[in-house]
Amino acid sequence: MTAAKGATITVLGGGLMGLALAHQLARRGESVLVLSRRRSEAAGFVAAGMLAPHAEGLSGDLLALGQASLARIPAWVAQIEADSGLRCGLRPCGIVVPFPSAAARDAYPTAAWGEALDRRGLEQEVPGIGPSWQAGLLFAQDGQIDNRRQLMRALERACVELGVTFQEGTQVLGLERDGAGTLQAVHLRNAEGDAQRLPAQRAVLACGAWSAKLLPVLPVVPVKGQMLSLQGPRQALGRVIFGPGTYLVPREDGLLVVGATSEAEAGFSEGLTPAGQRQLQDGIADLLPEASAWPPMERWWGFRPCTPDEGPLLGRSPIAGLWLATGHHRNGVLLAAITAELVAAAIKGEVSAEAHRQLDAFSCRRFSP
Repeated sequence: MTAAKGATITVLGGGLMGLALAHQLARRGESVLVLSRRRSEAAGFVAAGMLAPHAEGLSGDLLALGQASLARIPAWVAQIEADSGLRCGLRPCGIVVPFPSAAARDAYPTAAWGEALDRRGLEQEVPGIGPSWQAGLLFAQDGQIDNRRQLMRALERACVELGVTFQEGTQVLGLERDGAGTLQAVHLRNAEGDAQRLPAQRAVLACGAWSAKLLPVLPVVPVKGQMLSLQGPRQALGRVIFGPGTYLVPREDGLLVVGATSEAEAGFSEGLTPAGQRQLQDGIADLLPEASAWPPMERWWGFRPCTPDEGPLLGRSPIAGLWLATGHHRNGVLLAAITAELVAAAIKGEVSAEAHRQLDAFSCRRFSP
């Protein structure tokens, strides 16, 4: 597929949001350059890939945005797969949220969207679930996507096929504005360590947890998460289990992704910790005891970009010419489809009334004094 090219749009960040935006902009005829420092540390590679607006218990505008994105994901994935020739690993498997009692189940914010389960129903949906769970909610409409092994690579290939260019190993150091406050250029350090000034009058800030380093007015802070994976028998677990503090996400080949700690106090400190790994192991034993004996495969960590209300920052920034696609916290994979659609439409000046309402709800202006 070939797209006509216009003036270049610079995407700051090569993680899931950056790739999703680059893909959509290229599909709309734009010339796109992606600046990426180290994609392996991006939240899109770290996340478990749950598509779970209901299982997460979201509410208000964030629930509505998550539901809108969930509805778009099949068509979005089909686009990526057609452009890349690669599978994305979309799996509409449903998610079970277990509870210690029926009262706790019925009080869950999104209970009205789920099927109520008693202990017997819970055991039917999740054979081998731990004995402390007496009730549950099945959200059959929620699911997962294999973001680490499939989606990110398919998006990257789709971008390349559409003519998106990449500058890897690049650290963005700052944003240059003219006297009127309009974006003029990006200052960066390239892979060879040389400082450069890159003219850029249209750009998207998609730097995730690092966004406030470039634009300190943004209330985005890192929340560290540690994860691990186990190799279980194929089809040993059909549903995602979303427990309090721990979730188990089974891939089609039996790999079980286990996440995730939530360490707001850790800042950008790298590495695994004994306490974090122990928390995950305790969660496995509590939710699915038999999985404690499955062999470990990988252990990793990453940084979620969190705002005070845990909602994303979308659309225009305080700098003319700079758009935002950041601050998605735990819901980046879920919200990637609608983020790419909304922000690409805003850049192109093709915003519908509904899109305008959604962008307004998640504008950075909501945190202005």
